[in-house]
Amino acid sequence: MSIKAISFFALLVLLSSCQSLSNAPKLPNIIIIYADDLGYGDISAYGATDFKTPNMDRLVRGGVKFTNGYATSATCTPSRYGLLTGIYPWRNQQAKILPGSAPLIIDTSISTVPKMLKSAGYTTGIVGKWHLGLGAGDTDWNQHISPGPNEVGFDYSYIMAATQDRVPTVYIQNGSVVNLDPSDPIEINYDKNFEGEKTGLENPELLKMKWHHGHNNSIINGISRIGFMKGGQAAKWIDEDMADTFLKEAQNYIVKNKKQPFFLYYALQQPHVPRTPHPRFVGATGLGPRGDAIAEADWDIGELYSTLEKEKLLDNTLIILSSDNGPVLNDGYYDDAVEKNGHHQPAGGLRGGKYSLFDAGTRVPFVVYWKNKIAPKVSDALISQLDLYASLAKLVGSKESAQDSENLLETLLGKDTVGRSALVLEATSRTALRAGDWALIPPYNGPTINEFVNIELGNFLEYALYNLKTDKGQQENQAAKHPEKLNEMIALFEKLRGKAYSNSDQLELK
Repeated sequence: MSIKAISFFALLVLLSSCQSLSNAPKLPNIIIIYADDLGYGDISAYGATDFKTPNMDRLVRGGVKFTNGYATSATCTPSRYGLLTGIYPWRNQQAKILPGSAPLIIDTSISTVPKMLKSAGYTTGIVGKWHLGLGAGDTDWNQHISPGPNEVGFDYSYIMAATQDRVPTVYIQNGSVVNLDPSDPIEINYDKNFEGEKTGLENPELLKMKWHHGHNNSIINGISRIGFMKGGQAAKWIDEDMADTFLKEAQNYIVKNKKQPFFLYYALQQPHVPRTPHPRFVGATGLGPRGDAIAEADWDIGELYSTLEKEKLLDNTLIILSSDNGPVLNDGYYDDAVEKNGHHQPAGGLRGGKYSLFDAGTRVPFVVYWKNKIAPKVSDALISQLDLYASLAKLVGSKESAQDSENLLETLLGKDTVGRSALVLEATSRTALRAGDWALIPPYNGPTINEFVNIELGNFLEYALYNLKTDKGQQENQAAKHPEKLNEMIALFEKLRGKAYSNSDQLELK
C-alpha cells in the first residue's frame, strides 16, 4: 500500500472515530447537595409553613419528590459512609460519630461513588463537610494530610475535617490546611487541654454562644467546641462566613470544570450546630438561628442553581438534594432553637429525630432534579442514599457495583413507582427494618428518650411494628395485632442484618 493510500485510510479511521464520539450520548454533570440535620419537614415544599425555602422548592416541584427517601443512618458519619460507598454503615464498626482527629474510615482499596464516576470519565470534587476521618491516625495538621477525600476518588477537595462544632476549625484543600502559618503550628487533642488555652467550661465570660451539653472545650470565635486546639490562628475559619466560603468553592469548581462531565458533592454545614448564619440572614425566619441557617442554605442552593443557569449547564446536570439524617433542635448550644420553633414541625409529622430509630431519624427530604429530562412528580417509592452508587453507575454506563447498593435508576428518574423492597436503617449502631409499608424496631436496652436533645430513641424491651401507610407518626404498635407480619419482618430483618444485632453502643453526645 502506498503512503498516500495509508494516509487516506488513517484519515477515514479518524473521521469515523470522531463521528462515533459525536454521536455518543453526553454524560450529564452530577451534583449531590447534602444538607446536615435537615428534617423531613424543614422544606416548605415538604410541608413547612412557618418559613419559605423557594430555591429548594424549585428543585422539589421541578423534579421527583420522594416521600419515602432515606439516609442510611440517623447520624452524620455513617450516612456519609453509606452514600459514598454503597455499603451499609453497620458493616463498618468505625462508621460512627467521629472526633475531628479520627483516621479515615473508608478503605482506600474499595470503590466509591467518585472512584466509579472517575472511571467513567468524570472529574470529581467535594466541597463542604467531610466527617469521615483523615489520615492514618495521629494526624500532623501541619503537613500534607493523607489519606483523605483525594485518596477515595475526589480530584479536588475543599473541606472541614469533621463538623463545625469540632476541632480543628480550619479548611483543608487537597490535603493541606488553608492559610496555615508554619510558625504557628496546629495541635489537636480530644482528651486533654493545652496549657493556657481557654475553654467554654472554665471561661464562660468569653462566649458569644452558651453551650448546653458537651460543647465546652476550646473557644474559637467566641464559641466553645468539642475537643482542644492550639495554634493555627491565621487558618481558623470565621463561622459566619463558612456558607459563603463553601458556596464560592462550589461555584468555582463548576466554572472550572464545565467543559467536561463533572461530579460535585456539595456537603452543606447547615443547619448543624453551631448555627451561625451570616448577618444577611439573621432574623430571616423568626425561628432563631436554626431557621435562619435553613434560609441561608436555601439561598446557597439558589446561587448554585444560578451558576449552572449562567454557564448553560442546567439541561445537562442531574441534581440530587437530600440530608444526612433527621432534625434536632437543641444539639449542644443554647441558640433559641426550642424557644423560637413555634408551630414549625422539623420532622414533618414523623416520630423521633436525629439519633432515633423512629422514622424521623432517617426519612429525609430526597429530591432528584434534571431540567427538561425529568417530569415533575411525587413518588412514594422506597429509596435509599445507598442506591445512588448503583443507580448512577447505570446512568453513566459503569459496570462497577457496591455491596448493598441497588440499581434504582428508573426509580430515581421517576419512571418506576416501587423502588427497593426492604431497607435496614441504623441509629448509633442499633438497626431496624423498613419493608413495604411496614417498619420494625427490634428490642434494645437503654433510655427511651435522650433528655439532652429531647428525642425519642426507639428503645423498647419488646418488638415494635408499625404500618406507615396508616400510621405515619408511628403511634400504634401493631406487633400484637399482626403476629404473622411481625414474624415475617423479623425473619427478613435477620436475613439481611444477621442475628447478632442486639449488642449496640450507647448514644454518647459529646
